[in-house]
Amino acid sequence: MPIEDHPLRYNLVNELHARPFPALDVPSHAVYVAIKQTVDAANRDRQADRDHLLALLDRHGSAHPQPEATHFSGPIGRAELKWESHTEFVTYSGFIKGLGERPFDPALAQVFPDDWLARAPGKRLTSVLIRVEVMPEDEDEITAKLEDWFVPESLACARVVDGAAVVAGDFRIDEAGHMRFAVFVRPGTGARRVGRIVQRLCEIETYRSMSMLGLMRARVLSGRLNALDPQLSALVSGLDSDIRSPEDTLHRLLAISAELESLAVQFSFRFGATEAYEAIVNQRIDVLREQRIAGRQTFGEFMMRRYDPAMRTVKSAERRLGSMVERAQRAAELLRTRVDVERSAQNQKLLESMDRRADLQLRLQHTVEGLSVVAISYYAVNLAAYVAYPLAEPAGLSKGLITAILTPLVILGVWAMVRRVRKHIG
Repeated sequence: MPIEDHPLRYNLVNELHARPFPALDVPSHAVYVAIKQTVDAANRDRQADRDHLLALLDRHGSAHPQPEATHFSGPIGRAELKWESHTEFVTYSGFIKGLGERPFDPALAQVFPDDWLARAPGKRLTSVLIRVEVMPEDEDEITAKLEDWFVPESLACARVVDGAAVVAGDFRIDEAGHMRFAVFVRPGTGARRVGRIVQRLCEIETYRSMSMLGLMRARVLSGRLNALDPQLSALVSGLDSDIRSPEDTLHRLLAISAELESLAVQFSFRFGATEAYEAIVNQRIDVLREQRIAGRQTFGEFMMRRYDPAMRTVKSAERRLGSMVERAQRAAELLRTRVDVERSAQNQKLLESMDRRADLQLRLQHTVEGLSVVAISYYAVNLAAYVAYPLAEPAGLSKGLITAILTPLVILGVWAMVRRVRKHIG
């Protein structure tokens, strides 16, 4: 081509095909495990996940994935392994042809050995056994098996993908620590369609578990918000009261605001992830295109009754936290307004006090000017008298008369001079 490709063009296209669905023959069974670190899983050491995968592959002499791969498929003994690395967790799927004599036998999970699982860099988030068999012609036979395998009160069952299969599960953990699903496949259904159904069941359970981590965090958050809410309400109610000083109120308000902001930082990632995982769960259920069977609740109805309330609790806690942060901000603005008003009043009083002092200073200045005129005039009269005495004797004027004549003239001159100086300065 005469034009160069964008450096990420092939990466972007390959991402669309990064996690292909498995192709499963019928009958078969699947073992699925999701592993997650309990703290800061999004920033975990990805090399530890890869090393754990390589340890499993090396047991069976299987080929290794590419160094930066986030998914891998390959054989491990009789099973076909599928490994995927996600933002917060890694998943291992083992697909094995055929069925065991005992439905959902825990021994089937030994495709992932116990000692290998014990060294996993994280904790088990979910573990699923899926039994895939041919759909019986008699629907009552399916009903009898489901009643024998699952707890009736929580059993969800539906015909999916335009009647291609019947899926069922009770979303309970058995004595061996596994959740169980049954898939009855209509004869003639393609292997890849079967693989998509099984993959979506695994994803529903994984993302359901991941999203419900937000419920646990929401309960912790609600407990703390229950303690902060009365304190914040009391501060807001007391903003127009003089019982507590604005400085003390501001100090307490800042402490509550800081804690609320800290809670928002701590819980924002989990709540955002919960919303994303919830959307995936609902999308995976929608694409199953469920149809009711034998009067049983569908997966969507099961989630609506038990899962949706948990998600609403998470959203309610998130909204409450945001509301309290906004309340604290508004309270801070009101307190700032109160402080500004009080400061304006103080400034007004200060200006009035300065005006009074300026008036007193002006009066004092006038008084000083009067005294200055008298003092200057006194000395000026004496000086002028000394100058006029020699001239007074030839004219026959006495010293007292000369002084009397000079005094008003000197005072008038000094007063005029002081006025002129003051006017010039002004």
